[in-house]
Formats: sequence, structure tokens, C-alpha cells
Amino acid sequence: MKKWLLAAVVASTALTGAAQAKEWKQIRFGIEGAYPPFSWTEPSGELKGFDVDIANALCKEMEARCKIVAQDWDGIIPSLLARKYDAIIAAMSITEERKKKIDFTEKYALIPNKFVAKKGTKLVMTKEGLKGVTVGVQRATTHDKYLTDNFGKGVDLKRYGSFDEAYLDLKAGRIDTVLGDASALEEGLLNKPGGTEYEFVGPSLTDPKWFGEGFGIATRKQDKDLTEQLNAAIDSLREKGIYQEIAAKYFNYDVYGE
Repeated sequence: MKKWLLAAVVASTALTGAAQAKEWKQIRFGIEGAYPPFSWTEPSGELKGFDVDIANALCKEMEARCKIVAQDWDGIIPSLLARKYDAIIAAMSITEERKKKIDFTEKYALIPNKFVAKKGTKLVMTKEGLKGVTVGVQRATTHDKYLTDNFGKGVDLKRYGSFDEAYLDLKAGRIDTVLGDASALEEGLLNKPGGTEYEFVGPSLTDPKWFGEGFGIATRKQDKDLTEQLNAAIDSLREKGIYQEIAAKYFNYDVYGE
């Protein structure tokens, strides 16, 4: 009798959990639209880029309608928590600090971080070597935190709302270097007209303490079912080769890593 009752309770719990799992027929993705090749905004206002293509592919895999919502970086997490959209796909690094507020899927990309400066600029990546050097970063990013934690007041840190603003100041000579994701620096500066005047300087930075475990899709903590479904869809896209086809449009190297 006891065994029968226990089995009934387990079955009831399983059915209740299944009933509570949300069926995501539409997924709204928050995307920055100012971080090529991951995302950029066309003159028409349309968002394009790797993140946009991956978001659409995930929705197709999950048989859900996809809605892309443009959102400035500064408010991208608060807007997720305020339910302006359901998930963030915006080259956001998975870090322990962010995990306190939001959940992440498994990584969908992994990019090294680099400094870029005008050719001939000599920089030594130590506290003493960067003393008095003006470094541009996007505000509230892992790059911002890395410099703040490791160099403190020794470096003249200038924060921007977007990397495009930092590139303008770099070209104008108002800052000495910019720290960012290597692929974004290539697409946003080095591969643009006049980009041959600039180059990567210093080592690649990948320490997970500051740069996390790669880029993940951010979700609200209460939406565990969405996180699980997105993880399954990411795995499926990779198994089918769809992920690799999309990545090849934007990168000439393995953007996923091991």
C-alpha cells in the first residue's frame, strides 16, 4: 500500500511539473545592435549579425516565433528583468557576478579579448606600463571590470556607451587604446576603411575570472524551462551543422572553441 501511494505521489508530481512547463510559442530576444559582427543596426533600423541569425535559428529549431528587440547595453539586464524581452543574446560573457541576477544557457561562442591601438604605439600591459595611458572600454562590460580590478587608478579609464564611440575617440587621438573582444575590434575597426592604421597590441586575455566561460544567452532565473529549451536548441544546431554555417558567414576561425 505504501509503495502504491509513493508511486502515485511521484506520478502526480511529474504530471504537475509537466503541466507547469511553459510552452514558448514566441521568444523575444534583446539584442544590442552596436557590436559587429555579433550585431549591428542597418540605416533602415533593422538589426543584423551573428547574434540575430543565431536567435532566428534557435526560434526555428524550437518552432517558436522570434521577435528581436533593440536595447542599449547599459539597460540590457534591467530590461530583461522588467520583462521587456525573454532572453538576451548580445555577446554577453557568462560570469559569476552576472549569475547572481540572471541565468545563462551554455556558451554559444568564445572569443579572446585584446587591446587595439594605432600602429607604432608601445604599450606594456602592467600597472607601471599603463600608468597614464588612456584606455577606452564599453561601460559595464567584463573589459571594464578587468581593468578596474587589475589596474585601479593607475590607468586612465574612459567608459563609453558603445564601442563605436570609443573608436571615434581613438581615431581622434583622445584615447590611446581600446580593450574589447578580438572579433568585434576586427569588424568594428581593423576591417573598416582606415583600419590598417591600427593593430592588436599585447597578449590575448581569456582568464575566466574576469571574462567568464564564453558568451551565453541570458534568461530570468524563474524561466528555467526556457533556459533548458534554448540549451537543447543550441546543441541541436551544432549537431545539424546549422551553427557552423551561420558562424562561417562572420568568422574565419572556430568561434565556439572547445
